[in-house]
Amino acid sequence: MAESFGERLRKTREDKGLSQSELAQKAGFQPSAIAHFESNRRSPSFDNLRRLADSLAVTIDFLLDRETEPKTAGPVAEQLFRDFARMSTKDQETVADIAKMLAAKDKQSKEQK
Repeated sequence: MAESFGERLRKTREDKGLSQSELAQKAGFQPSAIAHFESNRRSPSFDNLRRLADSLAVTIDFLLDRETEPKTAGPVAEQLFRDFARMSTKDQETVADIAKMLAAKDKQSKEQK
């Protein structure tokens, strides 16, 4: 069964380690707006949906449950990809090693909760 938008938003926010207030601040909303979206009392406009996706660094399609795996997206990811392309092969390998280390740390942290 497909998740509702509110369920997917809440789960993604929690997976990113953000409170409702923190997501609201990143996306430029009042905290109550996030609560309304997560409880499915309100649906975001397209512009607000884009702001939420960018703040969570996922695609809009992921938030709408049209993709099963969160793909990295948004302005931060785009800048990272541009910077990565300009790095030497050795530096790219270093960045990849750091990314693996951080992903493993986050996974371990979530498993301990």
